[in-house]
Amino acid sequence: MISWSKRRKFFYGTILIAAIVFLIAIPVWKITYTPPSCFDGIQNGTETGIDCGGSCQKLCPSAFFSPVVDWSRSEQVANGLYNIATYIENPNVDVGATGVPFKVQLYDNIGVPILEYTGTVDLPPHRNALAFKGAVRVDNRKPTKVLFQFTGEPNWRKQSDKLAKLFVTDKRYEEDENSSSLIVTFENRDVLPVGKIDVYVVLYDKDSNAIGFSRTVLDGIGAGGTAKAPFTWPVSHDDKVVSIEVLPVAKY
Repeated sequence: MISWSKRRKFFYGTILIAAIVFLIAIPVWKITYTPPSCFDGIQNGTETGIDCGGSCQKLCPSAFFSPVVDWSRSEQVANGLYNIATYIENPNVDVGATGVPFKVQLYDNIGVPILEYTGTVDLPPHRNALAFKGAVRVDNRKPTKVLFQFTGEPNWRKQSDKLAKLFVTDKRYEEDENSSSLIVTFENRDVLPVGKIDVYVVLYDKDSNAIGFSRTVLDGIGAGGTAKAPFTWPVSHDDKVVSIEVLPVAKY
């Protein structure tokens, strides 16, 4: 039978060993412990996927809708020069993506490739966007088919609509037999200024066919201020324009 003195020594020894282990373990844990983050390549913390969902700004694929491509078209603006545009819908209310890569291929009327180019497009939350390229040179070829394809998945992130208080107050379109022009007036009804904006426009005929499109850039609009975005085409649209859609995109 173990004597009382031995039990006491064992008890104190156990406490001493536990204290030593505790004093060593805490500093080692502090040195070696890496808190969960949204960039460590593993699912941890509140994440619902690898580095996505939960408290992460990046969303997991199951949390959003895919963008919808409505149409891709070309518009001749001079001999051998065409504007190319693809209309894209983002059905996500508070989710956007920037720099989404794409590829565009142009074909003639018998299906022979004319050229191919790549680019990126920003998809603002709950807004439509235009993947636009102006003055594409095709020499004496005539593109009759435009094929648009995303070449990478959008990197969806939670975003607020930075242009929620930006309003179009006027659209003044004019044309003659050789040219067309449009001036779009914006009003910023926010108490904060709006930064750089890409502004895209689409011209529609009576059958809602897109017959013209273009792009310009506004450097910004002050709080409560206004700004005018000008557009010009070196061609007439033959009095076919009956409606105009304006698509502003904030540069995040």
